[in-house]
Amino acid sequence: MEERTRLRLDVAYDGTGFSGWAAQPERRTVAGVLVQALDLVLGAGVAAGLTVAGRTDAGVHATGQVCHVDVPGEVWRAHDGRLLRRLARLLPGDVRVRAMSVVPDSFDARFSATFRRYEYRVTDAPWGVEPLRRHEILAWPRALDVDRLAAAAAGLVGEHDFAAYCRRKENATTLREVTRLDWRREADGVLVATVQADAFCQAMVRSLVGAMLVAGDGRRPVEWPAGLLTRRERSSEVTVAPAHGLTLVAVGYPDDPAEYARRAEATRQLRVPAAT
Repeated sequence: MEERTRLRLDVAYDGTGFSGWAAQPERRTVAGVLVQALDLVLGAGVAAGLTVAGRTDAGVHATGQVCHVDVPGEVWRAHDGRLLRRLARLLPGDVRVRAMSVVPDSFDARFSATFRRYEYRVTDAPWGVEPLRRHEILAWPRALDVDRLAAAAAGLVGEHDFAAYCRRKENATTLREVTRLDWRREADGVLVATVQADAFCQAMVRSLVGAMLVAGDGRRPVEWPAGLLTRRERSSEVTVAPAHGLTLVAVGYPDDPAEYARRAEATRQLRVPAAT
């Protein structure tokens, strides 16, 4: 078999002009733009198996996205040290490959991941969002209380069935473990929610944010978001927060590369409630 080298790519992008990560016919996507640039540098189809840690939706940004791709060993040796700069010249300004490294074949950008971390930015300033930041911050029309947001967030941490907050897919579980969920108000007044979990189902982060915001402005009790966890279907009461406030900031992997395969195998196993 032809020797192949697996490359890890650390990617950042402004999601405003993309129809999400995944390639779609007749639509501009991050994966589509990235593959096009790789084809121009290496040759059509030479880079194969592009796999991403998390498929972001249309309008969602990333500063810490991770993906992997396989290339023939001789092609990598021919381009090693130059590929990053060549991609920088070819890629549009709203997507960057920030780092590139050789990883073991056992590394899987999706299944070897131990966590994904997102941040959601919102302002309750009466005059709205700074014009230069309008693509990354949501303007909220009511005053938000950080203590209420924190109280609403506390009840969502841990392993739960997040069916009320997910767009259900056939034969897919909605059981997830949220390991971090907190709010802070930065010096400029912008509120930032940090959400970290082993994985997320579709629209989960923005749904959680949407529920916490109506608790944060006083229209719902702070216990309400956690109370929805008893439901086994998506809740029509939850409004999904707009995509542009959300950014994927980090993806974690085992410190020991020898653990990549074990983690990937564990992730592929069907999630079941801890009680069973």
